[in-house]
This record gives sequence, structure tokens and C-alpha cells, in this order.
Amino acid sequence: MQQTRLDTERIRAARRSIDPLFLDSPLYRCETLDPELGCAVSVKLETANPVRSFKGRGTEVIASELAASGSRAAVCASAGNLGQALAWSGRGRGLDVTVVASRFAPVAKLDRIRAFGARLELVDGDFDQARDRASEIARRDGIRLVEDSLDLETCEGAATIGLELVESLAKTPFDTVLIALGGGAMATGIGHVMKDLAPGVEVICVQPLGAPAMTYSFHKRQVVTTDSTDTIADGVAGRRPIPAVLDDLLLVADDAVLVREESIIAGMRLLLGHAGLVVEPSAALGVAAILEDRDRFAGRNVVTVVCGSNVDVDAYHRWVG
Repeated sequence: MQQTRLDTERIRAARRSIDPLFLDSPLYRCETLDPELGCAVSVKLETANPVRSFKGRGTEVIASELAASGSRAAVCASAGNLGQALAWSGRGRGLDVTVVASRFAPVAKLDRIRAFGARLELVDGDFDQARDRASEIARRDGIRLVEDSLDLETCEGAATIGLELVESLAKTPFDTVLIALGGGAMATGIGHVMKDLAPGVEVICVQPLGAPAMTYSFHKRQVVTTDSTDTIADGVAGRRPIPAVLDDLLLVADDAVLVREESIIAGMRLLLGHAGLVVEPSAALGVAAILEDRDRFAGRNVVTVVCGSNVDVDAYHRWVG
């Protein structure tokens, strides 16, 4: 495999610094989805943890390193899930955490950031403007800026999902893994492990049509930015891909696809009706990809990573009905 920024031995070491609450998440075949989707579908459930998303894997690595080095403060920009995770991991290690988010982020996510003890600053713009503000705070206060996907710890923490998937292959065989694509930490992390340890598994990234920057960048093999985003999948709604992350993605992903909003909502309904799972829109992207291209996945053994369940209840009821 060509070299990414990630390292498999470092990923194994990262797993040892992560609270077991975030490790060994359930992976199981959801047989009632098979007739609906035309393939064998297993779900890797990254919501059964204190922050209800996979992000805690990466923030555990970062917070452990910061505490060991004597650092006492960190700041991040977040669409909601990273902020919750950094707040949770930082609180347990005595870190002073600031999270910058859009005031238009789901209220449930913002409330949980506060509940975990972080200082929350809201901006009037979107995630990328929150990212700019977090950078300003880090420079002003001389503290660690945690940048999702750019920071290797976030990618290698997420990559521990890949280790668990590889270890489960004998019990739960699969030939395809579907991964929500936003900033790229989860996609590059899991993708790296798959290409290193299970190269026969196809790695397919999924992004909303209303937030396509990273997918466009993947296919053009250069950074493509967009002026705006328009999707209910707020967790993956970035406009400015990070060049180093794109370089990694190009080495480990086999494809990146875009899906429509109606397919995301249909995926949420299927996960509720057939798996009993209440998920945020980003977590339904894998199912949406199958719905939009049934022929591609027909007869295959697919794992979809259910990456988060932090969703505003009122919005969820409007979407799912």
C-alpha cells in the first residue's frame, strides 16, 4: 500500500489509550434489511457510547496525549459531535475545553456540549466559519487547536473501527464497507486499515449531494471547494476539504458517491423500522447509497458504519414521520 499519514502500529497503540466505553462497538447482520436493499447488510453501531458517535475514539487519543504532556486547554470547531466528544474526553482528564459551533447546529448537540462541561461559543455562519474562529482562539490563547481529520489522532482513533472490522471478518464476512464522508477522519482511518489488512474489501465513501466538496475533490484528484451546503446531514456538511486528508483518501478509498436528501431520509426510516435505530442523517448515508444503486450492491455482503445518533427530536419526527 502507498503511504498515507496513518500508521497501523500507531493505530493499535491508540486503541490502548481509548476508554473501553468507545471500543468493540456492536457489529451485527440486520437480516430484515436484506429484502429491502437486495444485499446482506451488517451495521457497525458507533452510537452506543456516552457521546453517541464515533468521535470519542479520536478525542480520547488527543485528550490522553494532552494530559500526559501537561497541557490544560484545547479548542475545536464542531458541527456538534466532535465538540461533545472532546468535552467528554477533556472533562475526565481535567482539560479546559472550548467548542466553537454554528448557532444553526442542532440544539440537541449544542445542549450536550454544554452538559459535558465545555465552554461553547457560537458563530453566525457555518462549520467552516466556526473553524476559522477556533483557529483565532487557539492563536490568541496559545492552546491546542484540535482539527478534525487534519489531526492524525482523530483519523487514527477512528481507524480503530477498522481494526475491529478486520478482526470480525471470520465471524461476519463482508466485501464492502460504506462510510459517511465529511472531513474524512473516519473514511481515511477505516480505509487505511482495510487497505493494509483486508485489501479485498471495497471502501466506498458516501456524501450528500448538498455537501459534495470532498467527493468532487476525490474524483478530480484535487481540492474543490463549494460556496455553500444544503443538506440535513449537518455532520458532514463541510465546504473546504483539507489537502492532506484528500491525499490520504485518494490512497485508501475505492470510490466516493453522492446521495439525495430523500434517500437519506428513506435510509433513516429503514434503520428505524428494521433495526430499531434512531440515527442522525449522516449515519444513514450508507443505506442511502444502496437505495440509489441497488444493482451495484446486489448479492454483496455490506457493512455500513452507523456513525452517530445525535439528532434533534422534532426534526427527526418531521423527516421520518
